[in-house]
Amino acid sequence: MGETVAILGAGKMGEALMSGLLRAGRTPAELLFTERHEDRAKSLTAQYGVEAVSAAEAAKRADTLVVAVKPQEINTLLDELADVVTPANLVISIAAGIPTATFEKRLADGVPVIRVMSNTPVFVDEAMSAVAPGAHANEDHLAHAEDLLRPVGKVIRVPEYQLDAVTALSGSGPAYFFYLVEAMIEAGILLGLPRNVAQELIIQTAIGSAIMLRDSGEHPVQLREAVTSPGGTTIAAIRTLEDHGVRAALLAALEAARDRSRELAAGQS
Repeated sequence: MGETVAILGAGKMGEALMSGLLRAGRTPAELLFTERHEDRAKSLTAQYGVEAVSAAEAAKRADTLVVAVKPQEINTLLDELADVVTPANLVISIAAGIPTATFEKRLADGVPVIRVMSNTPVFVDEAMSAVAPGAHANEDHLAHAEDLLRPVGKVIRVPEYQLDAVTALSGSGPAYFFYLVEAMIEAGILLGLPRNVAQELIIQTAIGSAIMLRDSGEHPVQLREAVTSPGGTTIAAIRTLEDHGVRAALLAALEAARDRSRELAAGQS
């Protein structure tokens, strides 16, 4: 049997990571999870074959602990872990806005902690995850965290002070795209298209555009200009977006998300 990984908190992100690890070849016997709601714990065990345990039991049996609880549940979880986590464990936190120092203050001296900001495309193995080491995490710990996360998407390293910006840009990023797609579907209906037609047009356009952006190697400006003919329909639309301050609104929105991430890190509810 290989190393044991425990997912502490089997909500949506925790479950997605657990299922991704199983798809990547880990066996149910190599995984554990915690879940406070008994009915959900039983359902997940039946679905995935992974054992549900307490947080303290997970810390005793697992090499790596992936913290996936909500930020407001961190203190309760750390109360349960404080006396059982040792420097032999690796703690990987995907809890939004919680700095590594929070774990380091509450756990035994020398426990390696890595903070991760991921996003919801983890459900389809297309997540974007940024990892940052705490005071006691070394290169081997970082590499191990990356190996755990790669089955569910791409991984980059950043210094921890940049994670609030990462949260604003990619952590919350899927919501911005869904918001834009929602608005474009509604616009299509306003222009006279049936909802199902507008939805299919926009979703496939979004998918195709994202793949072009990823695979072409071209700057977004170049790709946009390739669609924008002089005096045509696209430039008329772009001018209207600029007139309505869409670019400025987006910048302000990301600053607001960054500031809220900082508030969460400071313990503000």
